[in-house]
Amino acid sequence: MKFIDLARIRVKAGDGGAGCVSFRREKYVPRGGPDGGNGGRGGSIVLRANRQLSTLLDYTYRRVYQAPRGQHGLGSRKTGPSGSDVVLDVPTGTLVRDCTTGEILADLVNDGDRFVVARRGIGGRGNAEFATPTNQAPRHCEVGKPGEEREIELELKLLADSGLVGLPNAGKSTLISVISAARPKIADYPFTTLTPNLGIVRVDIGKSFVVADIPGLIEGAHDGKGLGLLFLRHIERTKVLVILLDGTRNELPEDYEVLLNELKLFNPDLLEKTRMIAITKTDSVEADVLASLRKMRFGKVRPSLVSAVTGDGIRELVHRMWEAIQGG
Repeated sequence: MKFIDLARIRVKAGDGGAGCVSFRREKYVPRGGPDGGNGGRGGSIVLRANRQLSTLLDYTYRRVYQAPRGQHGLGSRKTGPSGSDVVLDVPTGTLVRDCTTGEILADLVNDGDRFVVARRGIGGRGNAEFATPTNQAPRHCEVGKPGEEREIELELKLLADSGLVGLPNAGKSTLISVISAARPKIADYPFTTLTPNLGIVRVDIGKSFVVADIPGLIEGAHDGKGLGLLFLRHIERTKVLVILLDGTRNELPEDYEVLLNELKLFNPDLLEKTRMIAITKTDSVEADVLASLRKMRFGKVRPSLVSAVTGDGIRELVHRMWEAIQGG
């Protein structure tokens, strides 16, 4: 299934039905009073979070959703039937934004969360509602109120406890395939990962967490270079960021600064998250290089040295991630 995390749709709630002008007409009751019923209510447009969904793909095929209107009122004080609500299922983690004002309307994080994004129009009153002692035969009624209409943007942000961040080919996909059951595409060239991947990491009985792997960042990602800008939103909800650095490169401090700068330029709040560093591909470096990597520090942060090929350092990294998530 194609992964789509952004969609724009127009929603229109149902209008209320008009009230009815009617008078009782029965045998032996030549001057029956007003008995026009009220119009029915229109249907609302409701968004509902569904954890079974993982993409907004459906909303790229159909972009306009309209709820049925309420029916007009009837004689004998009968209210017109109301229109039914239209419920649109979206993945958990979907942010709802008004396209006109930019206002965030709802954040549907939990399964079953609901939000009425377009409210129904109420029905108009029939002439029976306007009868008074001084006006016993009113000949007017109300039209129904229109339902709300708006254009909204749906933005999916994956729900993960930890996010893997790194330059292209830093080993993120390989790592997530080792520590979880996720099976992303893996190859020895940049931008193998074209969409985010989620994996469940089981630490011990009753202990597990969700990790997200996003496409690699390059310098200028915040301006749309590479694929980073498209997917950085998916680490905004995480508690812990794991910065992955390729141990076979000679510019690890520079790579680290590039990544931090891109995170800061996209959203400064990302730098406030708990941060870990893991140096990957340690099985591919010489012994003297490995020794220098063991002494390396990034400020006060001690990196984990891992190899997804041999498994070295993987268990320690997973436990450190778990502890950081619990602490966050």
